[in-house]
Amino acid sequence: MKKLVLSGLAGLLAIAVVGTPLALRAQASTNAPAAEKKAAKKAAPKAVPFRGKIKTIDHNAKTISIGKETIQVTSETKITKANKPATLADGVEGDMAAGSYHKDADGKLNALTIRFGPKVQTESSNTTTNKP
Repeated sequence: MKKLVLSGLAGLLAIAVVGTPLALRAQASTNAPAAEKKAAKKAAPKAVPFRGKIKTIDHNAKTISIGKETIQVTSETKITKANKPATLADGVEGDMAAGSYHKDADGKLNALTIRFGPKVQTESSNTTTNKP
């Protein structure tokens, strides 16, 4: 009887030793994608919208100041005026501007898009006709 109990305990111990690494691998594999998703969320900066009158434009530093924010213009910034491509030189102090930026690791506000002037409404293909 003692041999039967000891062999049963030895069998359970063997199953526990063999099964533990499988359980640990299963836990590690399910946590890895979640960690990667969190890293991907942190890597993708959130776009923050802005809008207001242009206080200053510094062509040397390639920045614009709107309100209390100074926004850096980069080579990736898409600038438009009247729905057409534009450059930083097309902006005029005192005019309205809108767009979006993201904050980098150094705290700089890098512009993603800038639109100089008021928003231009485009004509839609659904035109109405006046019926008599």
